[in-house]
Amino acid sequence: MGYRFDDLTAAIHDDWRAYIEHDFVRGLGDGTLDEDAFRHYLKQDYLFLIHFARAYALAAYKSPTLADLRQAHEGLKAIVDVELGLHVGYCREWGITEEALASLPEARATMAYTRYVLDTGNRGDLLDLHVALAPCLVGYGEIANWLNARPSTLRGEANPYDAWIAMYEGEEFQAAMDAELEWLNARLADVTPARFEELTRIFRDATRLEIDFWQMGLDRAD
Repeated sequence: MGYRFDDLTAAIHDDWRAYIEHDFVRGLGDGTLDEDAFRHYLKQDYLFLIHFARAYALAAYKSPTLADLRQAHEGLKAIVDVELGLHVGYCREWGITEEALASLPEARATMAYTRYVLDTGNRGDLLDLHVALAPCLVGYGEIANWLNARPSTLRGEANPYDAWIAMYEGEEFQAAMDAELEWLNARLADVTPARFEELTRIFRDATRLEIDFWQMGLDRAD
């Protein structure tokens, strides 16, 4: 019997829950997160999206099949042509101009995670890269679902972060998450126990770096 993505999250259960249920995330759900902390996160997330696009370009280079190449191409187009524009518009609603975004210095937590993803993809294969990216693509969808299932989560106009939750609970993002899970499960089904251990190390490292990214926002750290 082969492996699945759920086996990765089970293997790093404590780290995964610390990421999904981080105090930053709880603040988003409760509507209690400090607004300056959220603005700091939004700015750094813009920089992360740029490197996320680079990771998809790397995925195209690493793609062994036409189907994989098309998937990477669609991901790159979605970020460059759609998601970055939406993010800039959302930042504008929070008083952050595009000019300010263009001149941002990277926080150390941003550098650490994005360079880890790119380095992992450069050193390894396409599966390594996807596993390193999974805490973001799959994790944000799971976070939105966890917030929705949590009784204390505040929805609607009373929560200034409701639009953020809505973005990741939305049909488009959830469909992208499901497609990524399908891709990962198909490939994890064929890996050996030794290979699964390698992928678990990548997944653990990436998840811990995502925890640091939340903490960076919470602390407004440079």
